[in-house]
Formats: sequence, C-alpha cells, structure tokens
Amino acid sequence: MAKREIKKAVLAYSGGLDTSIILKWLQDEYQCEVVTFTADLGQGEEVEPARQKALDLGIKEENIFILDLREEFVKDFVFPMFRANAIYEGEYLLGTSIARPLISKKQIEIARQTGADAVSHGATGKGNDQVRFELGYLSLAPDIAVIAPWREWDLNSREKLLAYAREHGIEIDRKGKESPYSMDANLLHISYEGQILEDPGAEPEADMWLWTVSPEDAPDEPEYITIAYKYGDPIAINGKEMSPATILETLNAYGNKHGIGRIDIVENRYVGMKARGCYETPGGTIMLKAHRAIESITLDREEAHLKDEMMPKYASMIYNGYWWSPEREMLQAAIDRTQENVEGEVRLKLYKGNVTVIGRTSDISLYSEEHSTFEEDEVYNQADAEGFIRLNALRFIIEGKKQPDRIASLVGNTEEVEVCRIETGSVTICERIKRFFGIGNTRS
Repeated sequence: MAKREIKKAVLAYSGGLDTSIILKWLQDEYQCEVVTFTADLGQGEEVEPARQKALDLGIKEENIFILDLREEFVKDFVFPMFRANAIYEGEYLLGTSIARPLISKKQIEIARQTGADAVSHGATGKGNDQVRFELGYLSLAPDIAVIAPWREWDLNSREKLLAYAREHGIEIDRKGKESPYSMDANLLHISYEGQILEDPGAEPEADMWLWTVSPEDAPDEPEYITIAYKYGDPIAINGKEMSPATILETLNAYGNKHGIGRIDIVENRYVGMKARGCYETPGGTIMLKAHRAIESITLDREEAHLKDEMMPKYASMIYNGYWWSPEREMLQAAIDRTQENVEGEVRLKLYKGNVTVIGRTSDISLYSEEHSTFEEDEVYNQADAEGFIRLNALRFIIEGKKQPDRIASLVGNTEEVEVCRIETGSVTICERIKRFFGIGNTRS
C-alpha cells in the first residue's frame, strides 16, 4: 500500500537511540517535518538533553516540546484509577498503561498547535503500547495519520538499528553498561521486560531492581505513616498536605526504603500472547492498601461490593487502551460518585516488603461500635436475626418440602465408605464432592 503523504509528524521522543533512529527515519522515509514531544512523567531521568539531541538531528527549536506532566499525570490519571482500586489480573497496578493516554493526548494537542497531520510512536508491533497510543490518537483526532515505524521498517534487530545509527551519524551513547532489559518508568512504577526475563522460570537477577531495596536488606525496624484522604484521593502524609505528584513521590521514597512493591508476573497481552514482566510500584502499593482501608469504613456494603465487581472490567479497559472510551468514562462517573464520602485517615506499618493497615478513622465512618460490640448494647435486638434468617432460608425450606429426594441426595448415607480417585489423602474432600455434585463411587 502506498504511503500517505505526510507534511508534519509529532513524534513521542525520549531522546534515546530508538526514537532518535525513528526521527531520522521519518525525515528520510516520509520526507516530512518532524516535531518532537518529550514527556516528563517523573521517570527519574533528565529530559532536557532530548532538546539538544533533537537539534543535532535538524529539528527546529520551535518544533521541540518538553513538558513537565508530573502533576497532571498523578492528579488526572493515577488518582482516578486508584479510586477504582484497579489491578489487572490480580497483581499489575497498570503503571505503563495509565501513562499512555496522557502522552497520546499531549501529542494530539501539539499536532493541533503546530498544524501536524500525523503522529508517531516507538512501540513495537508485538506489544500493548501500540494499541494504547493509537486508540488514544484516534479517539481524540479521528482523521490523524498514525505512523508506527516498527510495523513498517526492516530494522528488526539491535544490530540493524546500530548500523542505521552509524550510517546516519546518530550518536550512540556507550557510557556505562547497557541494560539487558526493556524498561519503562514514570512516577507510578518502573517495568522490566525482555532478555533474561523471557524465560518465565528464571529468577530475576538481584541487581535488576533499580528502585526498591531488597526486603531482606530493608530496615529491621518498622516505620509508621498516616495518609489522609478526601473524596477518595490522598491529600496529606503524616499531617502535611502535599500536591498529588509530591504525595506519590513521598510514598515512593517510603516504599523504596522498605522494599515494598516488587512483583514478577506473566500477563496476558491484549494482542494475544503472554508476556513476563517485573515491576516496582512502591508508592502505588502503599496507596492501594490505604485506599481500600478508608473505603472499608466509609462505603456502604452493597456499594463497595458492586464497585469491586466493576473493577476488573475497568482495569482491563485501561490495560487495553480504552481510557478515552465512553464506557470508561461511564464507569469513572459511577466510581467517582462512590468517593464523595471517602475521607479520613489510615495508619500503616511499613516493614520488609509489607504494608499493614493498623488503623483507620473518619468523622463520617459507617462503623458503629454500638452495633458491633460483643458487650451488652441497647441498639440491637439479637432476636431479630431469627426472622431475617428464616426469610432468607424460605426458598430452601419450601424446596426441602417439595423436592425431598434432591435434598436427601445432598445429605447422602453417612455409613457409606468413599472410594476417592482424587489422590489428596482426604476422604472429606471426596465426601463433599459427592454430596455437592452427586458423583463418586461408593462400596459397602
């Protein structure tokens, strides 16, 4: 298929080797003007050198955009996601996933500002990021052209990339030891994929982890902190109010010190394959624990349970790149409504990789000591429970009278001896299987 004629493209540009090669490739392959966009999401690396690298590759000063997005990232993307307690496949706190919609948004804004007719990214054709970036682009600018070099060029090995760089005079930074991993970092997390980790049975090397101290080497004394919440978002640590980005930075420091937030998972990518990744999410791990704790005393039971049922769908939307979709906005509105009374303080103990909730308080707590006490009270009539139980059991009572054979089959003959083909060494398991499903062999 013939290439679309492109006049100007906005490239998500880190200043590293890969995106520098993409920059030059766009100039040569599409003969277009290139605008570079570098996002500071708190990745811990100096982003300003990207300006000089872009200049060295012939980019005009007015076409170089370097934006500090840390506060916007946490306030408008990380915090809304944590109101939902979002976790993908039970473990992943979505650190890479939640950054992509913000980058996409800024690229489209810059494209409109500069009159660009295309956007470009450096994600490969195997991963999730290509989907996340491009769903974002097309949601916000349906007519924008998208250039994904990894799906077009034949530079499909490290050797070919390096040869291209040498041929076109692109600086190859040889300082220090090259990381054997593909990494992505922002204020919420750092990820590691590829190379050694492609064997899901291989233990990561100890020196791979860049942020957190090993839990074994963490301080031998626990540390206690208090997080204050308002409208479901953390607003202060140990009584000191902070901006959203500063809160996450501070929690990261606590987590790093105490070895909190490491995970090693095999996840199901949206494109269909499984991938092994290791992640450090120190502040986010603390924040999730604290948020669930404050919700436990401020949310109604059914509200909390329904919210938990919605969470996996919400998490999948973010993982798969549907942040800008109407369905995510619909769920967000419902989630945010539940957070109107989520306020108070949570006290936590941090110790050798663990976050333990040791207390939670709120002026609008739904916890009633009068009703919950095991001591004498004057607000709850325990005799009321009988009617409650019998009404909930009414259908069982009717079934037992109308279908006695079925009930008898559930109870069974306790004098029978089970022959269990499940080699667990537990006769009890066999008995339960038979009684529940009505299966299993017996002999007298």
